[in-house]
Amino acid sequence: MKRVLIVGAGKGGTALLKLLNEIDRMQIVAVTDINPGAAGLSIAKSYGIPTDRNWKDWIHKDIDIIIEATGEEEVFNAIRETRHRSTVVIPGSVAYVTAELLEEKESLVQELKQQAENQHLILNSIHDGMIVITEEGKVSFLNRSAERILSRKRSSMIGEPINEIIPASRLPQILTSRKKEVNQKLELDNGKKVITTRIPMIGQDQKVIGAYAVFKDITEVVNLAEEITDLKEVKTMLEAIIHSSDEAISVVDENGSGLMINPAYTRITGLSESEIVGEPATVDISEGESMHMKVLRTRRPVRGVRMKVGPSKKDVLVNVAPVIVDGKLKGSVGVLHDVSEIQSLTSELKRARQIIRSLEAKYTFDDIIGDSPEMTLALEQAKVGARTPATVLLRGESGTGKELFAHAIHNESKRRHNKFIRVNCAAIAESLLESELFGYEEGAFSGAKRGGKKGLFEEGNYGSIFLDEIGELTLPMQAKLLRVLQENEIMRVGGTKPVHVDVRVIAATNINLEKAIMNKKFREDLYYRLNRLPIYIPPLRERRGDVHQLTEHLIQKLNEDYGRHVISVNDQAFQQLKDYDWPGNVRELENIIGRAMIYMENVEDTILPGHLPHLKKAAADAASEEKDTPWLGETLQQAVDEYEKKLLADAYRSHNYNKTQTAKALGISIRNLYYKLEKYHLDKNSMQNFS
Repeated sequence: MKRVLIVGAGKGGTALLKLLNEIDRMQIVAVTDINPGAAGLSIAKSYGIPTDRNWKDWIHKDIDIIIEATGEEEVFNAIRETRHRSTVVIPGSVAYVTAELLEEKESLVQELKQQAENQHLILNSIHDGMIVITEEGKVSFLNRSAERILSRKRSSMIGEPINEIIPASRLPQILTSRKKEVNQKLELDNGKKVITTRIPMIGQDQKVIGAYAVFKDITEVVNLAEEITDLKEVKTMLEAIIHSSDEAISVVDENGSGLMINPAYTRITGLSESEIVGEPATVDISEGESMHMKVLRTRRPVRGVRMKVGPSKKDVLVNVAPVIVDGKLKGSVGVLHDVSEIQSLTSELKRARQIIRSLEAKYTFDDIIGDSPEMTLALEQAKVGARTPATVLLRGESGTGKELFAHAIHNESKRRHNKFIRVNCAAIAESLLESELFGYEEGAFSGAKRGGKKGLFEEGNYGSIFLDEIGELTLPMQAKLLRVLQENEIMRVGGTKPVHVDVRVIAATNINLEKAIMNKKFREDLYYRLNRLPIYIPPLRERRGDVHQLTEHLIQKLNEDYGRHVISVNDQAFQQLKDYDWPGNVRELENIIGRAMIYMENVEDTILPGHLPHLKKAAADAASEEKDTPWLGETLQQAVDEYEKKLLADAYRSHNYNKTQTAKALGISIRNLYYKLEKYHLDKNSMQNFS
């Protein structure tokens, strides 16, 4: 095998590179060129061949042949002087002539191929059948229409005598008579009747070299005539339906030219039929992208796209669907809805949704994303809680998904067929909260409804009630809630008789209840009632392994919400997401992903670092330093907390950040460990970064 070095990656060098790369006896060692943008360099890289800018680095590496393809005499002479005596140097003129010949050869070959392909396409695209026979009477060619009409495969007919395929064929007689026969009737073995024309093929020496027949299935023609009649009737019926519809409808062909609109379309847009039919689909758009053109490009329907149409810039919602017949795109149909006509329905729908959301749980455990050990533990605890009637206390930072857990616990419990009531204790004014939770009797206060009103605890009877932000309740309201938990009964505002209720309470908070108890802001007895089954939901910074799953889930969700087609996040952008501390947790992650998708171009399908805002990496917690500091007059509690924090950090680190082993070594429960880690802001990443 000869080792070859190509110097110069221009036109000549590239041609020789392609030629020699296909020869087994030649091994191209490298391709060099002082121009890093030379075309031959990129081709060489695609072949897996090394490239360089300096030929001198390669000339002494056992090279058998050097091809100087730069065409510069100085380079050629320098190579001759530097080369090994046994190395053959081929000058650039030879390379240039070779390149010209190869290019001319390639051009001629391509031209011949194109001509043959064009002839093949033409013959196969005609609707009439065509058969060619040799002078021996054997089939040498037939097109697709002939296969269809004869109901036989091409492979079973090529090379066979024509009389074995079509016994009544007169093509052999045409070879003898040398005269053509025009528009002759013929019945085939499969029952089809055709009209055929037979023509002899005579060469330049007047010798018969074969014959061919072109034939048309007249049965198909008759059927086609019947179909045309039927199509006219269907078209008339469809036009009548479209014109009688109150929905604004427009139809375009496969090229996006208007075919038809109805009177309702003119009424909404203000555009007449003459202004739409025959014109591009974009002619009626005032603001926004033509959905007809998008559907024709993607072959996929679009729904509920907001845009403005017509000279008056009418605000409409557009639904467009492709028209596909036998797998071929024939056009698209669009339906416009006047936004002003559906505003009242939208407001009613929003009201209905609010009612439904307050009466049922939407999520299950399958909707909670994450398989990290921390999240797995929280899910296992929640599933245990769902199977018991005990009060559940969900603890975790804002945005960690406490409400999702509450929904899932209700849906997994025996109460799932009853109501699920959601209450944000921080969002309702204190003066209204009591009457909202416990209801009121008639005349209890000014403006009270006649007959009184049930409270949310009564509405949720036999179901579940989710009390979010439980730590924001005032002390008087805490006392009333404690009575409900202890006695399973409520007292309406203005009432004198207790009302028994059977409600499962799920509470949630993002504040430190223990600290609130010390500060006399939360009742200790209520704390113990709520804390029977505490579930700690870890923040996102403690379960960074779930960021990838969450990101994919959020992209799918936001694609549906925004009508986008984003596929993924590239590696660099994902690393930024993974390194970020996420103080706003999953809610902040959804905000960042949603903002990135909003500002992406329609043609982009991957989130890049440039789409993300600046995200600072998680910093080490300065409080986790292990340096001994002198006493600064701190209180006993502060000293105890500092010692507990240091002891907890040492144990956590010495057990390789395994929470189960750490809790066991310290003699505390895993839930208590989670609480203390959260209390002192200790997590694996911050401790590793600091150390």
